[in-house]
Amino acid sequence: MISRRTVLGLMASAFLPNTSSAGDLEPEFLQPRLQAGALPALAERLPKRPRALNLAAIGRQPGQYGGTLRTIIGSQKDIRLMTIYGYARLVGYDEKLNLQPDILESFDVADDRVFTFKIREGHKWSDGGTLTPEDFRYCWEDVWLNDELSQGGLAPALLADGKPPRFDIVDPLTVRYSWDAPNPDFLPKLAAASPLSLVLPAAYLKQFHKKYQDPFRLAGLMKENRAKKWTLLHIRMSRQYRPENPDLPTLDPWQNRTKPPAEQFVFERNPFFHRIDENGRQLPYVDRIVMNVSSSAIISAKTGAGESDLQSMGIDFADYAFLKDAEKRYPVKMHLWKRTQGSRLALLPNLNCADQVWRGLLRDVRVRRALSLAVDRREINMAVFYGLAQESADTVLTESPLYRPEFAKAWVAHDPDQANALLDEVGLQTRDDDGLRILPDGRPAQIIVETAGESTLETDALELITDHWRKIGIALFIRTSQRDIFRSRALGGQIMMSMWSGIDNGVPTADMNPYQLAPTIDDQLQWPLWGAHYLSHGTLGEAPDLAPVVELMALLKRWNASTEATERAEIWNSMLSIYTDQVFSIGTVNGTHQPVLASSRLRNLPEKALYGYDPTAYFGVYMPDTFWLGET
Repeated sequence: MISRRTVLGLMASAFLPNTSSAGDLEPEFLQPRLQAGALPALAERLPKRPRALNLAAIGRQPGQYGGTLRTIIGSQKDIRLMTIYGYARLVGYDEKLNLQPDILESFDVADDRVFTFKIREGHKWSDGGTLTPEDFRYCWEDVWLNDELSQGGLAPALLADGKPPRFDIVDPLTVRYSWDAPNPDFLPKLAAASPLSLVLPAAYLKQFHKKYQDPFRLAGLMKENRAKKWTLLHIRMSRQYRPENPDLPTLDPWQNRTKPPAEQFVFERNPFFHRIDENGRQLPYVDRIVMNVSSSAIISAKTGAGESDLQSMGIDFADYAFLKDAEKRYPVKMHLWKRTQGSRLALLPNLNCADQVWRGLLRDVRVRRALSLAVDRREINMAVFYGLAQESADTVLTESPLYRPEFAKAWVAHDPDQANALLDEVGLQTRDDDGLRILPDGRPAQIIVETAGESTLETDALELITDHWRKIGIALFIRTSQRDIFRSRALGGQIMMSMWSGIDNGVPTADMNPYQLAPTIDDQLQWPLWGAHYLSHGTLGEAPDLAPVVELMALLKRWNASTEATERAEIWNSMLSIYTDQVFSIGTVNGTHQPVLASSRLRNLPEKALYGYDPTAYFGVYMPDTFWLGET
């Protein structure tokens, strides 16, 4: 059976230019290595059929090689942004969110059960080693199926009806993953900002694997790298998402050249990267990306002082006026992209919180609806976002084919009278001398809302909501902390309510997994224990016991077994209806703007675009390897 995905796969690999003149197109940056004979010529570095991009056809300019791009990160861990920005994937999204083969030459999908991947002939890792089916086999058999290395078990996207796939090497350029049941989430997970790992550089990593390495030598490597177990050594050396090992071969456009700890990380062009432009020039155009580590609190100030050439992380809408002013002092330009989150700021009542009285109350939908109705979103929009946002529940945006006005309007009308009536109906009629409602155990109704302290927008909005909730007899107190502490407290049930963003992917299609509408991950702050239960296959956390949540889980299971787009759309609509009607997340506004500051020399950065982690991978789907530096 030829599916739509198969056709897209074949179409995307059909346009291939003549690369016979590739030897004349060498980047100046690589000349020393070429002249020293340390690097083969371009024609030998590229796959036989590289991924050819016709930039002019998509409204961009073919570019020129060279230059360094600076950006600022808030911590050493944030070098993972290069994996997200680089966005080299086996299968990835284009700007219209259609799946395309990228590292793969093509892919074929039969009934959402059998996935056949064709590797580009001659495709090489950044160290010059050839990408082969052995790299897929190693990742599957020696890593995923190794109980010591994968103690948490297989990723959910590798299970269909609870069972793993069969892996086959079909021929020297083809591998296949087959399930008996449909697995529609497989390709989207390969295209994600944090992609499912299916391929590893086996030739390099076998030295750290006890199956292949001599025990004496392995012990030496463990001592050399201060690892207590061989598994910890292998995990550290093979980490692709956070590329801290400069020696790890990669398929990304740039490779980290700095070993941590460091205050500055330098990424250099991968001379074996598999994409070219219509003129046969190998991508990326930019030679180096330098990531300078700074305190998150001063990224905005440093950006406004001209210390970044491309910056979105660590700056927010509140910084817009200051950063716009930087255009007068430095050769930079400010862009405003549209954030894809279902709600820019959302209140997340923790249905798993340890306080039994509040746990019971927050699980009562009337309480959640009352808290939502009491919020004056118009005031938040005008005061915090200058009236440029859309007042909405936490749901999908108008750019999604799944958008429905009734979802956006669910329980968002500012109606304190109805909110008060709902709380009276719950049994919270009695108030103290300060007008606060009295809880069943005699305490005044006080809700502590915690944040990770990363944005002043959160505290600005919460100060307004404090007044809104006071009118319905609820006191709100704000507590800020740090992200790691914040998430740890949430998982421990210590957080009663938090403020974070709403659903990450506010522009989904029916073919994208609706996992974010059900408890599937332990960092979902409204139900972290239920999420941990799903993620750990029932070994951690707690099983959901609230009827609408159980229904969401059942719908998610149906989606995971579905093979028809119409059925997936119907499931999405059912889940969005439940999610918004039950107000599991109290949304405020969406469609807000994200400042993106860029050097005025930078070409091919879109003027307008969608911005988010999922599904656009921030800059990822706009392919920063096609950005280049021209004249000011």
